[in-house]
Amino acid sequence: MKFFKMALFALILLPVSVAAGPNHAAVRSQTLLQTSSSWDGTPYKAYPKGRPQLTVVKITIPAHTTLALHTHPMPMAAYVLSGELTVEKMADGETRHFTEGQALAEIVNAAHRGMTGNAPVTLIVFYAGVKGLHLSESAEP
Repeated sequence: MKFFKMALFALILLPVSVAAGPNHAAVRSQTLLQTSSSWDGTPYKAYPKGRPQLTVVKITIPAHTTLALHTHPMPMAAYVLSGELTVEKMADGETRHFTEGQALAEIVNAAHRGMTGNAPVTLIVFYAGVKGLHLSESAEP
C-alpha cells in the first residue's frame, strides 16, 4: 500500500515537475501602470455608459511632429515602445515627458496634444470605451 501511495504521488507531481523543468523560463509579471487618475492627477470619474469595448492600437508618430489638439471621451493608457513623447495639456500648459518603457494614463475630456523629438515614437494604446464611441475627437478651434 505504501508503494501504491508513493507511485500515485509521483504520477501527480510528474506533470508539474516537467512543466517547471529547466527548459522552461519562469513567468514574470511587472505592473507598468495602476492608477485611478490621469498623468496630470485628475481622478477618473466613471467609464462611459454602454456595452464595453476595449480597443488596442499601435500608433507610430514621426520625429519632429506635433499632434493636433484632441480629447478622449474615455479612460485610456499608453505604453511607449520606442522614442520620447511630451504631452501638453492646453488648459494650463502643463507638460509631462515620457520615454521608452514608460506607461501613461491619458487625460479624459480635456484638450491636449503630443509632441515628438528627434526620433519617431511608437505607442501601444489601450482604450476602455464603449461600442460606437470615438477613440478621440478634435479639439482644434
